[in-house]
Amino acid sequence: MDDEKIYQVALSMVPGIGDITAKTLVSYCGSAKEVFKKNRNHLSKIPGIGQINADKILSFNDFSTAEAEINKCIKHKIEILFFTDSSYPKKLKHAPDSPSVLFYRGTANLNNYKTVAIVGTRKSTGYGREFTEKIVEKLAPHNALIVSGLAYGIDINAHKAALKYGLDTIGVMASGLDIIYPDMHRRIATEMLHHGGLLTELEIGMKPEAHNFPSRNRIIAGMSDVTIVIEAAKKGGALITAEIANSYSRDVFALPGDIGKMFSVGCNNLIKSNKAHLLTSIEDIEYIMNWESRSNQPNSEDKYYDYSKLTDEERTVIETLKLTTDGMILDELSWKSQIPLNKIASILLNMEFNGVVKTIPGKKYRLK
Repeated sequence: MDDEKIYQVALSMVPGIGDITAKTLVSYCGSAKEVFKKNRNHLSKIPGIGQINADKILSFNDFSTAEAEINKCIKHKIEILFFTDSSYPKKLKHAPDSPSVLFYRGTANLNNYKTVAIVGTRKSTGYGREFTEKIVEKLAPHNALIVSGLAYGIDINAHKAALKYGLDTIGVMASGLDIIYPDMHRRIATEMLHHGGLLTELEIGMKPEAHNFPSRNRIIAGMSDVTIVIEAAKKGGALITAEIANSYSRDVFALPGDIGKMFSVGCNNLIKSNKAHLLTSIEDIEYIMNWESRSNQPNSEDKYYDYSKLTDEERTVIETLKLTTDGMILDELSWKSQIPLNKIASILLNMEFNGVVKTIPGKKYRLK
């Protein structure tokens, strides 16, 4: 068993040490194992840690529970993704409150070039279900990864449409991966394991408690380039997801609806308050996101570049710049990509020379 993995899971189990603090500790110490090896004086001097948190870490000795959790995951064929792992969703990693540990079972690439979240009311209408299937069908040429919450209504319709049109789809769960909720979606969830997957931040055996649902919405929004809201009441989980996506500076689209219908209010308000782009067709997404269908680019991995010719750091820069359509200044790009300033400047120069990025007014960089 991987020794470091035990320490990674153990760090997530330390009482009072949340995701943000855990990531700060690893950033300063270099690894989860080193966090537990540092002395009290060293830990207490890390910004935001202090003596109380340092004592919590040093007093933790239940590593057997962490090891048992790993063994359960192995038994259930579940992959444990720590935020430093290459297969951890990079877009989600950039969100400040992203989980330090994820549990994943499936076949999809969680770092798909185009990832689209589709959310909405559990009491969907024919109008909403029809549009959901239509927009997923139009996303098929983009080879988009479809993300939703496996819930009744719009969520399950998005998953079904993705399977129908040959797209991978991820269900982000508010429970452990051994508990499918609602149970009537078990067949679809099982099918998704072979054409996408299931993802959660919760350990095996954790039940779908009410407070878990708003929390899991940050995963849906954080790992996606785009969040689409299809039918929503004045309040609800879909609007929470949209708010989170906006806080992450991700693009949100909403389907407009009849002003007299309860489940049009949320979408119409998002559009009215400029918190979402109006969505009437795939062309709206393609225009705002500057996306071009892969069917028009058969010989390249995406519109702009050939991944096989890029270094790991260049790929990281691209993934970071995908998070914005407005561009990033050098300092922000360095911080979000975790590439030192003195190094990223030369990387950008080379990428600009090769036609991958360009400079725009305000001393910003964006994908070309």
